[in-house]
Amino acid sequence: MELGQIFAVLGTAASTTETGLSLGQIYAILGAATAVVLAGLGSVFGVAIAGQSAAGVVTEDPDKFGQVLLLQALPGTQGIYGLLIGFIIMNKLNIFGGMIDVSPETGLLLFVSALPIAIVGLISAIYQGRTSAAAIGIIAKRPEELGKAITFPVVVETYAVLALLASFLMVNGIPV
Repeated sequence: MELGQIFAVLGTAASTTETGLSLGQIYAILGAATAVVLAGLGSVFGVAIAGQSAAGVVTEDPDKFGQVLLLQALPGTQGIYGLLIGFIIMNKLNIFGGMIDVSPETGLLLFVSALPIAIVGLISAIYQGRTSAAAIGIIAKRPEELGKAITFPVVVETYAVLALLASFLMVNGIPV
């Protein structure tokens, strides 16, 4: 049995669920939720890791608050990227006013298109938090080196931006 036939059977068997949503809509909404939740969780962990280091530095020298806050905030961008892709998917479905129906294949494509930012956002935010924590250590000892300190977590950010771009292009390339 071909993949298309499997989806046709699934679509016929579960074309409308008890919630009134089609299987395609459910797949697409799961994609949006996955992007938002996983990238958001990564940001939560990353910001917390960096925040622990930042709090220690500010305890010793409150004047460094602005510098370390910037480094703490950097891992939060992945959550924003995941939210952006989630909103784009929801907008594509017109979820905020008269949701359109999509086939199971299209819903699954939208789900898969959310995975790059979901997975890379989760992992990169955690590692960016660790890198930001190390960069905060630079600020603790040499506050004049803020530019160098920011560079390290920004390199990690590059891969989150690439994942955002991949998800964005895939989502926008799927006709509904």
